[in-house]
Amino acid sequence: MIAVLKHELKSYFHSLTAYVFGAFLLVFVGLGALIYNIQSAYSNFEFVLSFCCLVFVVIVPILTMRTIAEERRQKTDQLLYSLPITTTEVVLGKYLALLAVYVVPLVVICLYPMIFAQFGDVYLPTAYGSILAFFFLGAALMAVGVFLSSLTDNQGFAAGIGVAVILFNYYSVSLSEYVSQSTVGSVIALLVVILALGALIRYLTKNTNLAYGFCIVLVLALTAAVYLDNSLFEGLLPRIMSTLSLFERFYVFVNGVFDMTAIVYYLTVIVFFLFLSVQSLEKRRYN
Repeated sequence: MIAVLKHELKSYFHSLTAYVFGAFLLVFVGLGALIYNIQSAYSNFEFVLSFCCLVFVVIVPILTMRTIAEERRQKTDQLLYSLPITTTEVVLGKYLALLAVYVVPLVVICLYPMIFAQFGDVYLPTAYGSILAFFFLGAALMAVGVFLSSLTDNQGFAAGIGVAVILFNYYSVSLSEYVSQSTVGSVIALLVVILALGALIRYLTKNTNLAYGFCIVLVLALTAAVYLDNSLFEGLLPRIMSTLSLFERFYVFVNGVFDMTAIVYYLTVIVFFLFLSVQSLEKRRYN
């Protein structure tokens, strides 16, 4: 894993990738600080981070698109399979390299609240709690990006899908106000999700029977739940969209509340998508 980590760090810092990523993030944070802390004379640095959340839609897919897709395109992933390390170590090495690139500009950002505190009253616990949540938010989105990169050998396609997924998650709470709150709408949406999960299982395992069995079991469970009490599904789809929003949980920290459940949720998302990335590579190894 250490060898993969060192190799990835060299590739990031010997090219413009790490520098463009850090510069882009720092420019947005500096612009937010100018708007909120300096021009509007707000002492809340967390508002700056809230303003900068949208930048993840662009910088995360660009940073993660080549993580595994480039290996597949150049066929160098075959070399990784021949190394005396597991697929899990390969994925973790690549992911930790992404986090290292992400941490560098965050260290610079950590200086901002202390600088502003010299000229006004900045509540440092809320500011640094928001920076910590900002780190976990970016880490979770990077895990999603790594998984999307593992599904294809086309970097542009991986980046495009990443932008669409993150953008949808960013606006999911706003979109939830316009989706159907009826039982029928929720059931249809859940059926679509079940079919998508079945297709994902089929892609990762190449086991058609397992995918069909998974879908059948969930459809039967959904049918039974609707038959027993269909009122449970009223307004379920908007609630799911709001609950799954990574950005909405970050805004809790911006409002001055350190929500430990949000940190656990971010860690769960990271582990889940890294696990899917490992399974995607394992499928390619055995094929």
